Amino acid sequence: MKVTIPYTPRKHQAYIHNNIEKFRYSLLCCHRRFGKTVMCINHLIKEAMTNKNHNPRFAYIAPTYGQAKKIAFDYLKYYTKEIPGTKYNETELRCDFVNGARIMLLSSENPDSIRGIYLDGCIIDETAQINPALINEVITPALSDRKGFMILVGTPKGMANLFYDYYQKAQSNPKWFLYKAKASETGIVDKEELDAALAVMGSQKYEQEFECSFIGNIQGSIYGDIIASLDDKKQITRVPIDPSYPIHVAWDLGWNDLTVLIFFQQIGHQIHIVDYYENNNHALPHYAQVIKEKDYVIGTNYGPHDLDQTEFGSGKTRREVAYQMGLRFKVAPRMAIEDGIHAVKMLLPRCMIDVDNCSKLVNALRHYHRKFSDKERVYKIKPVHDWSSHAADALRTLATGLNETKIGQQARPQQHETNYKVL
Repeated sequence: MKVTIPYTPRKHQAYIHNNIEKFRYSLLCCHRRFGKTVMCINHLIKEAMTNKNHNPRFAYIAPTYGQAKKIAFDYLKYYTKEIPGTKYNETELRCDFVNGARIMLLSSENPDSIRGIYLDGCIIDETAQINPALINEVITPALSDRKGFMILVGTPKGMANLFYDYYQKAQSNPKWFLYKAKASETGIVDKEELDAALAVMGSQKYEQEFECSFIGNIQGSIYGDIIASLDDKKQITRVPIDPSYPIHVAWDLGWNDLTVLIFFQQIGHQIHIVDYYENNNHALPHYAQVIKEKDYVIGTNYGPHDLDQTEFGSGKTRREVAYQMGLRFKVAPRMAIEDGIHAVKMLLPRCMIDVDNCSKLVNALRHYHRKFSDKERVYKIKPVHDWSSHAADALRTLATGLNETKIGQQARPQQHETNYKVL
């Protein structure tokens, strides 16, 4: 018997339906009012009606029980009402079909309450609000023996959450289907409504909720827009090392603060940032050993201008100490912070950044920001000094050092004499 469900997907929803069926894992980053819940519920219904396993089980998981009951369960009942023999359990928020399939609406509030179930597929909504233990300790084992699918859905809420972690993972993993739906591109919400939302919400909240920006809630972000653009253009991805070119290292030196190493290649006009390292409370020999163990063909070490400062007690500059250990540096030119930031902004659009090795760098660049002065109603010129500053400073060393020396004119390594040596 043919049953027609009263659901007609929009163009972008249809595209998602066609693709999530091809992947075991999917991440859908969608703007507000996209129709995520309706789309997800209908996907579960189709899977429940077509799955050939014995008594298949599917779950829609929301951050709270209230969210699951208030919104999703009404949709589930509405779109399954035409399917003969369908039964509903209002207490347990589940729907049972005559073929033995079941769709359960669950909450992530208590992951232990879900333990022990098996799943042929699940959808996790508003993933940014989900307890990480749910996926790692409960959902993954529940899917394992049935090789079930998992779809993560949501709108960004900054970077310190599960949704952003998996967004980064999906970017670099071909086994994942990744889709980002911006309101400015889908046309689902008309421009007049978007303009009104922008006026009420302000640009940062609007960018987060309607343009799917993970940095929308970071006030005063310096490089956030550029990093978001690199995301969209898939320039934050897996970046293989080209053995035909040397790997250069840009440094920011600290002690109690972080010391940062950025490993990069210049290939034509592009900068390939292939690796990243940070640590603190270590002297130069530690970082020399880190570089040695990477087993890279090292080109030039670029250091900040404070390499020429004299260290207390030794009477030697940091560059002289490094030289004694076999580290040869070219010192980036000293310039005002704003000039260095401008150099980075000019550099970033031609960068490819490895998503796996350089996730800490990407997070730092998203976060690096200026503080807003409520009294003066302006952003302060000097960036905030925090955990993100050192990665940003190392990248500034890279940008200013490249601009000074134009290493893109260097020959390939077979004609290139490395200046790195560990005695």
